[in-house]
Amino acid sequence: MAVSGVNNTAAAAAASQTSRASIANNFDTFLLLLTTQLKNQNPLDPLDTNQFTQQLVQFAGVEQQIRSNENLEALVNLNKSSQLSTAMNYVGATITADGATSALKSGVATWYVTAPRTATATINISDSSGNVVFTHETTIESGTSGFTWDGKMSNGQTAPEGQYTIKINAKDASGQGVTVSTQFSGVVDAVDLSGSEPLLMVGTALISLDKVKAVQKPGTAPSVEG
Repeated sequence: MAVSGVNNTAAAAAASQTSRASIANNFDTFLLLLTTQLKNQNPLDPLDTNQFTQQLVQFAGVEQQIRSNENLEALVNLNKSSQLSTAMNYVGATITADGATSALKSGVATWYVTAPRTATATINISDSSGNVVFTHETTIESGTSGFTWDGKMSNGQTAPEGQYTIKINAKDASGQGVTVSTQFSGVVDAVDLSGSEPLLMVGTALISLDKVKAVQKPGTAPSVEG
């Protein structure tokens, strides 16, 4: 999939080089014609150089625009290269990112929930088809706390590995609804390069780099992303 992005970049670079070559050839031809006409002009009826001057300015402007485009392309490619390098460093690491869908692996799926105040909550976990497989009543404290599901469904059976989504309905002591934000935690398996920006693959979930809030390499303490 990454080949498409590489081919597009190469095509853009080739087009830019072709444009510069075409401008250079036209400019050389123009200078040759100008020199020839100046050499053979009638002294009693000299050529009007205003038109030539205007064309020189136009050529210079076009060439400058092409150079600016090339510089912009170079900056874009540098940024893409930097993003790819950053994304590849996440492979094998455990990340915490914004979202409600987490991967159940080896009997563990982990989320982090943040509530503005203490609330009683009903937690529903659904499979990738939207079927609720687990329901749990609990109390959520103010702030951020972790919630780990062991894959045991409400019917007593063990859920297969895959993607599961958490939904929390919470109310405070006065019965008012409480908005609870969710993050999930999982190991980055690979990087998807099919789009305009690299995406981290956690199971079948695709995560953009700006969604990552914390990362932990194996055997190290977690670090918080800016």
